[in-house]
Amino acid sequence: MLKGKSALITGSTSGIGAAIARALAGAGANVTLNGFGEKGEIEALRAGIAKEHKVEVAYSPADMTRPDEIAAMIAEAEKRFGALDVLVNNAGIQHVAPVEEFSVEKWNAVIAINLSSAFHATRAAVPGMKARKWGRIINIASAHGLVASVQKAAYVASKHGVIGLTKVVALEAANTGITCNAICPGWVLTPLVEQQIVARAAASHKTIDEEKLALLSEKQPMHAFTKPDSIGGLAVFLCSDAAATITGASLPIDGGWTAT
Repeated sequence: MLKGKSALITGSTSGIGAAIARALAGAGANVTLNGFGEKGEIEALRAGIAKEHKVEVAYSPADMTRPDEIAAMIAEAEKRFGALDVLVNNAGIQHVAPVEEFSVEKWNAVIAINLSSAFHATRAAVPGMKARKWGRIINIASAHGLVASVQKAAYVASKHGVIGLTKVVALEAANTGITCNAICPGWVLTPLVEQQIVARAAASHKTIDEEKLALLSEKQPMHAFTKPDSIGGLAVFLCSDAAATITGASLPIDGGWTAT
């Protein structure tokens, strides 16, 4: 479906981003990975996706807090592949603290990476997409882009902002061949969440399975984690012809979290 097209996924060296990169490569797209991590592990991921799906896979170490590096990353992808057709803004970080104890430094970092980086990447990618009359922009928001939780001021604010940005870009690009949508995951069993569960189990002296259920039950009616591959599948669908008129949408994939 995406054979011959080019996709760039920010924050894609692990977790949800890596799953989306694999899914888009599986649909035939050449891929640019981005993110931090151990050099050997990133190269193994890059080479593995290229070999499995027989596509070209590049890697950019661009820092998502630096607008100049983001713009250069977009330009490099366009130069290397001749176009950038699919942009997935996935890079994100989290920090938890009561609002009166939330450090200014942490606030600025979360907003920069979770929200501002999506703006800078979109701003750089849209002109080429408009010139080619085709583009897909997918922002990875969160259930926290639709509802709030305590002690997550910056994360919730950033994800609500991502959804607002998604709507504006969708309206501006409505008749250009470009769509812009947000995916809003609930609990996803990534390595980061697994570490959180292990820490909870150690503190509570309960089993891992008990703490998994406890974590899910706090927010989701459905006691099941969303799989990263499922988010990748949804991203591929949003790139398909069947989704050509889906734009400006915020699509929960959250086990019913935001239905309550």
